[in-house]
Amino acid sequence: MTRRSFVLFAGLVAIMAGSPVTDRAVAAPATSIDICHGYGCAFRSRLDLGLGDDRKFASIMAAGRATPEAERKAIARAVSYFEKRAQQVTGVRDQPRSEFGASKIRGQMDCVDESTNTDALLRYLARRGLLRHHKVEARDSRGFLLDGRYPHWTAVIRAPDGVKWVVDSWYAPMGGAPDIIRLNDWKQRGVLESGALN
Repeated sequence: MTRRSFVLFAGLVAIMAGSPVTDRAVAAPATSIDICHGYGCAFRSRLDLGLGDDRKFASIMAAGRATPEAERKAIARAVSYFEKRAQQVTGVRDQPRSEFGASKIRGQMDCVDESTNTDALLRYLARRGLLRHHKVEARDSRGFLLDGRYPHWTAVIRAPDGVKWVVDSWYAPMGGAPDIIRLNDWKQRGVLESGALN
């Protein structure tokens, strides 16, 4: 047997045996999600979610299998983990809410950035089969200044009973728990009182 034949034969045996090299070659590629920041998605930083992230999200969401309420609590923990990962690619810990005049600052996020990123996470969880009790809906908004409210966007999920819930991480610092409340209740909030948003 020539050296070349031996190498080919050894490679074939390794493939049939499921060698570690072969396992790495067929491992699922990372899922890339563009993280919006800088207000209005002025900047995008790519976050690659790999096998370790897949396992972490599966573990987090496993705690929410029993009921829709439990799943919403698990979603809050998943958002917190996701935002900590996002911070690793933006290099900045986003502050809660939005500071006027902070647009075009890398790492800082307004409600458009926050809702877009949260929506991307929810769709990732849905694709992986980790949402058992909720469907991801289109993002929604409230306010248009003339009604005394600043425009504000959020990600939305729908429970089996048809009730829509917002997943709004804008009020918390990066990695904090998002507000998860009924969309109808969220729509009533955001009234400008003495310059503050509730």
